[in-house]
Amino acid sequence: MQSKKVCLITPGHISSNPRLIKEATSLSNAGYQVHIVFTQYMEYLIAEDRKILDAHPNWTYDQLLWTPINKTLKLKTAIIQRFAKWINPIIKTTNLLINRNYVWQLKVAIKANADLYIAHNLGALPVAVNAAKKNQMKCGFDAEDFHRHEVTDNQNDADVRLKKSIEDEYLNKADYITTASPLISEAYKQLYQGLYPIVINNVFEIKYQPEFNNNINSKLRLFWFSQTIGKNRGLEDVIKALNQINNPLVELHLLGNLATEDANYFDKFANFEIKYYEPISADQIFKLAAKFDLGLALELNTPINRDICLTNKIFTYLIAGLAIIASNTKAQHQFLEENKHIGELYPIGNVNALAHVISRLFNDRALLNNYRKNAYFLAKSKYNWEMEQQKILTNINLVIN
Repeated sequence: MQSKKVCLITPGHISSNPRLIKEATSLSNAGYQVHIVFTQYMEYLIAEDRKILDAHPNWTYDQLLWTPINKTLKLKTAIIQRFAKWINPIIKTTNLLINRNYVWQLKVAIKANADLYIAHNLGALPVAVNAAKKNQMKCGFDAEDFHRHEVTDNQNDADVRLKKSIEDEYLNKADYITTASPLISEAYKQLYQGLYPIVINNVFEIKYQPEFNNNINSKLRLFWFSQTIGKNRGLEDVIKALNQINNPLVELHLLGNLATEDANYFDKFANFEIKYYEPISADQIFKLAAKFDLGLALELNTPINRDICLTNKIFTYLIAGLAIIASNTKAQHQFLEENKHIGELYPIGNVNALAHVISRLFNDRALLNNYRKNAYFLAKSKYNWEMEQQKILTNINLVIN
């Protein structure tokens, strides 16, 4: 008997969606046929997409390229989306507003003729629901964020109203929903009666875990990473704290895309040398992270999504064996309360408290190493993809079999 086919859909690059890649890999390993629908619009990610596809030759896919290489298509979709925005008060065009490539993605998704359609990111949700409806099949949605409040908490903001409209129309039409944190699940459950989201944490495969690095030296090395190193992401707090500590043995290491303007901003802000790293492949970050001592999770608590999300930073630090310093967002506070002795919290914006935590861990290496070992083994025993994926596979098996 032919295996079931699952179509995973994202409005963007697959290389910028690690949750999709992990899910696709698990499904493929479990014997499902995997088909992916995605769009490419950033030049530097095209090669990363290619690496992923080359590593999984059994996957099939439809890709739409509208980077500067395809300027005509980029212009065409931009015009269509602007027209959709203008005409929306008269004729409903929210699907095009949330995903400028909605028509193309829906067409190829229907053609894929899958047994299950899974949307990753809100822009893919109308595609998955409508393709499943057309083919009389099932669909699911992975809410990596609390989407309506990703940008702002202002209920009257255009972004909030658009995303709320999509969620109101489509969330209850999905056969199941997964989320990236317990508090995101709770937020959606409060909004939609009968919705019971399954939490799938942003954890990683234990095969990527490097050997534990004791890092025995006099320095204390702090590490933070993201796709982009930028302003208003909590970095100002840690730079102020290190300025206050004024100890050359305490170092700050940042990984991500960095504009010249932002580099100048941070370098003038700091009275010490910040060490920058260019982006690397996702599977290489754990080995790099293991060279440091402390992982920084500097999330802010506005908009609401930032307060209730659990980013991949924390789980990266765990698997690499770093102690964690986390701002006290609701989600991070809950996580460190449930998983004690892996690090410490500090109140957002309280530079004195953050400086105190860093200084204490610099002076108490026994405490620091205890946190690091606990984090390392927590990843090995609980927070890893080998264990987390079982929730997805069990659920999908119930939905389509």
